[in-house]
Amino acid sequence: MLLIIDDDPAIRISLSLLLKQAGYSAQAVADPEAALRIVRETTPQLVLMDMNFSLDTTGQDGLHLLAQVKQLAPQVPVVLITGWGSIALAVEGMKAGAAEFITKPWNNDALLQTIRTLLSLPLEEAKTLTPTRRQLDQQYDFRDIVGQDSGLLHMLRQVGQVAATDASVLIEGESGTGKELIAEAVHRNSPRRGKAFVKVNLGGISASLFESELFGHRRGAFTDAKTDRVGRFELANGGTIFLDEIGELDLSSQVKLLRVLQDRTYEVLGDSKPRRLDIRVICATNRTLAEEVRAGRFREDLFYRINLITVRLPALRERPQDIPLLVQHFVAGLRTTYARPALKVGVRALHWLQEQPLPGNIRELKNLVERAVLVSGHDELLPEDFQAQAQSLPNRAPEPGELPAPGTMTLDELEAQMIRNTLEHYQGNISRVAKALGLSRPALYRRLEKYEIPYE
Repeated sequence: MLLIIDDDPAIRISLSLLLKQAGYSAQAVADPEAALRIVRETTPQLVLMDMNFSLDTTGQDGLHLLAQVKQLAPQVPVVLITGWGSIALAVEGMKAGAAEFITKPWNNDALLQTIRTLLSLPLEEAKTLTPTRRQLDQQYDFRDIVGQDSGLLHMLRQVGQVAATDASVLIEGESGTGKELIAEAVHRNSPRRGKAFVKVNLGGISASLFESELFGHRRGAFTDAKTDRVGRFELANGGTIFLDEIGELDLSSQVKLLRVLQDRTYEVLGDSKPRRLDIRVICATNRTLAEEVRAGRFREDLFYRINLITVRLPALRERPQDIPLLVQHFVAGLRTTYARPALKVGVRALHWLQEQPLPGNIRELKNLVERAVLVSGHDELLPEDFQAQAQSLPNRAPEPGELPAPGTMTLDELEAQMIRNTLEHYQGNISRVAKALGLSRPALYRRLEKYEIPYE
């Protein structure tokens, strides 16, 4: 049974009819006292509740009721009903234990999908025992993910369980830990597996192009719009969109993204007709978004919108026993790529690799293995083969005038290092730095702020 709590009879009737037509049993009440009595007696599967039950419209009575419901039935998901102007209040509710919030007027399809998702999420008590890799591979398709570490296996089980739902997923982890592979695994194990999986690197999209790239545009919508453009959301409709580097998104673009994720509608630039979205959203970042929220660089309401489920990828140094497995996996592929069927890695070399810090994680390890294979003249790779190549890998930033090895730094990391080097060379003279880099002063200032580079 689903419980509806709202003092507006029109909303109670509307929600009751909607849920009944969708096959749910629902009970609607008008006040907190009646709601608490039902929670004590029957323990509903899910609660839909308004935030105001009196002339006081601060929402404090709703927050108080939420706390009482969570105390009586902590396992029951609560969905808050609020107006767009009360998003900050809904965020407070999310902090207090609510699972999701919807805004008035709501979209029926989106609301029903939210309810289905919350009711299908796995129970907490199923997460205590460590699964084996064989058990996971029998249940799910994790073909591209290598490892036996217990922390990794717990995370993969979480990924497999959540994949079956439509829950939004936030993947956090250091650069090079394999966040894109996890996003692909979520899609591949979901009911949307036969639909599109669209990747978007938000760190590479400027604020001025954000709407055009994500929502598309019509010819003539702006000066350079020579032809129609299909946006990434439209390409992903019916499937999954993967928003990588979401922590790099500027605040104005965050607002636009929030409205789309909230309403599940968008408008193509130059076309005022709203379009509906049926989409699953997966986001990834190498930042700690909770800290970004506290620092005012990331919207709190968007943060709670995208992290219904958070998946944290362990750094490679946290699972060193998986390094030999990863090395053997890379070497198996390189045997075919470079036509060297006898290629292998010696035991001493595997032990040496396990002792390395590898700050670039799996990406750095893969690069190191491939470089050693290319340079080595013999089929059994020894510690010396890797040591010779490790000197030029990213335990350090490249010196001025030196290019990093391919695959060891992202374009953003390289740009940030170039700016730092140029600032040092010109002793912080912004005009000379901008001229040397071929940038205007405003463009340089934007990059300094983006990469959090201090300047006078």
